[in-house]
Amino acid sequence: MNKLFYKDSTWAIIFLFPHLILFLAFMLFPVIGSFVLSFASWDLIGELEWIGFGNYVELYNDEIFVEVFWNTVIFTAVSVPVGIFISLLLAVALNQKIGGIKFYRVAYFLPVISSMVAVAIIWQWIYNPEYGFLNFLLDLVGIDGPNWLSSQTWALPAVIITTIWKNLGFNMLIFLAGLQGISDSYYEAAELDGASVIQKFRHITVPLLSPTTFFITIMAIINSFQVFDTVYLMTGGGPGRATSVIVHYLYQNGFEYFRMGYASAMAYVLFFLVFILTIIQFLRQKRNSIY
Repeated sequence: MNKLFYKDSTWAIIFLFPHLILFLAFMLFPVIGSFVLSFASWDLIGELEWIGFGNYVELYNDEIFVEVFWNTVIFTAVSVPVGIFISLLLAVALNQKIGGIKFYRVAYFLPVISSMVAVAIIWQWIYNPEYGFLNFLLDLVGIDGPNWLSSQTWALPAVIITTIWKNLGFNMLIFLAGLQGISDSYYEAAELDGASVIQKFRHITVPLLSPTTFFITIMAIINSFQVFDTVYLMTGGGPGRATSVIVHYLYQNGFEYFRMGYASAMAYVLFFLVFILTIIQFLRQKRNSIY
C-alpha cells in the first residue's frame, strides 16, 4: 500500500512540477516581490532605497490618487448594479422557448470574446462627435450630442456604457445557467395561486438566484476595481483625470514614471480594498441567504 502511495505521489509531483514552477515564477514571487517593493523606492535601474511606510503616507496625501480612487468608486457603483440588472433581464428573456434563441444567446455573448482593441475602436466611432452613430441618433430627435470622450462630464459615463456592454454576455450566461437550475414546479404552483409575471420574478426568480447573483456581484466588483484596458484604449485616462482609475494610475507610476515602489504600494491598497469589499459581501450573503 505504501509503495503504491509513494509511486502515485511521485508521478503526481512530476506532472504538477511544471505548473508549480510557473506558479512560483509568475504568481507567488511577483506577489512577494511587489509587497517588498511597496516599502522601497526603486526606478528599475538604480539601487533600492528602503523608505518604510513612505509610499503609503504619500498615497494618503496624493490628490491625484484620491481623484482616481473616486473615479473608480463611481465607475463601480454605476457599472456593477446596472450591468447586473440588465444581464438578469436578458437572461430571463433568453430563457424562454422562442425561435432562434441560440442565435440571440450567441449574439449577446459575442462581445465578451471580442478583442478589447476592436471594441474600443468601434465605440470610439460610435462616440465620435462629428460622424458617430450615437450623436446621429440624438440629432434625429433634436438633441445636440456632446463630444463624449473629450468631455469632463461625459467621458466617464461613456467608458461605463462600453464596459457594461462588453461584460453583459458573461453575466447573462451565468444568470441563464442559474435560471435553468430552478424547477418549473415553483412557477406552476405560483400560477395556480394566481401570481403575475412580476410577482413570480420577485418572489421566485430573484430569491432562488441569490447564490448566482452573489457570485456575479463579487466578480463584477473585483473586475470594476481592476478596470484598465477600456480606459487605456479609449481615453488614456483623460480628459485630464476624468476617466483615470486606480489601475491606470498604478500603470503610469510603474511603467511611465518608473516609480515601482509607489506603484506596488498602490497595488496593495487596491488589494485590501477589494478584499474588504469581498468580505462584506460574504457576510451580507450569509445573513440574507435563504438556504
